Amino acid sequence: MDNEKISALWTHVHWLTVLAQQGSFTAAARHLDASKAAMSQRIAELERAAGVSLVQRTTRSVRLTEAGQQLVEATRGAFEHIADSFESVRELAASPQGTLRLSAPVAFARQQLVPRLPVFLRSYPRIRIELDLSDQLSSLAVDGFDLAIRHTSSPPDTYVAWALCATRSVLVASPDYIARHGAPDTPEALAEHACLHYPRRQSTVMWTFESAARKGQAAKRWVVPVKGPFAVNNSEGLREAAQAGLGITLLPDFTAQQALLDGTLVPVLPGWNVVNVFGDTLYAIRPYSTHAPRAVQVFVAYLREAFAQGFTA
Repeated sequence: MDNEKISALWTHVHWLTVLAQQGSFTAAARHLDASKAAMSQRIAELERAAGVSLVQRTTRSVRLTEAGQQLVEATRGAFEHIADSFESVRELAASPQGTLRLSAPVAFARQQLVPRLPVFLRSYPRIRIELDLSDQLSSLAVDGFDLAIRHTSSPPDTYVAWALCATRSVLVASPDYIARHGAPDTPEALAEHACLHYPRRQSTVMWTFESAARKGQAAKRWVVPVKGPFAVNNSEGLREAAQAGLGITLLPDFTAQQALLDGTLVPVLPGWNVVNVFGDTLYAIRPYSTHAPRAVQVFVAYLREAFAQGFTA
């Protein structure tokens, strides 16, 4: 059979896949908005062209033969791909709409994300956002999230990830603390200072620093044990404690940005890079699928533009 005759049977093959899904001629015809007689005629024409029986008919149900099942299994993926592709094209012509369930870290969402949402929602009035604030990356698909924002050095392989911007850790203290205790000039000197930190299971908290490489010299790395009067598992809490003069702390740049701009915090050890504390990139991630809803696509595009400049003070 030549290609032209085979292409004339594509619709017939699709109807066979629907029949396999629905389990009866009546249900398949209803699904396709066709008559039962038209359904039977298409399947009969397909069987004549194939030269083999594709369906076993009884008075109560239909069952595919081995040949029919083989044809359905071989073509089902192609028809699903066509349906997904058509849906993608159809969405391009429609205004993005629907509910977007979003997960984001608590501090980042409060300081950086929520203030940027009104502009997006006014631009896309048919999109609703349900925002869940959590620092834990649970299974997005299981929990029903369309998208999550996380800062990490390596997003999970099982997700689709878009890099939004680089992010870094900064060491800061209040001007008042520096006036009273002086500024450390090396990472080792932090052992003599009050250091505010995230709680850790181990008894000793360690901060790691790396010096900038200089001509003819390799970068130096220091691992320093630190201690202090306060620990909390939230960067906003650490920032506010540091602003109150309790000690020196490490913060993500998006948490420290405004405090550095207004002078309530100042950099400490600016010639050293902090290593292995927070992630180095901010990502938008979603569960893997072949098609992202239009609302997700336009929101990610907005985030990439909104955070393109990062969080330099």
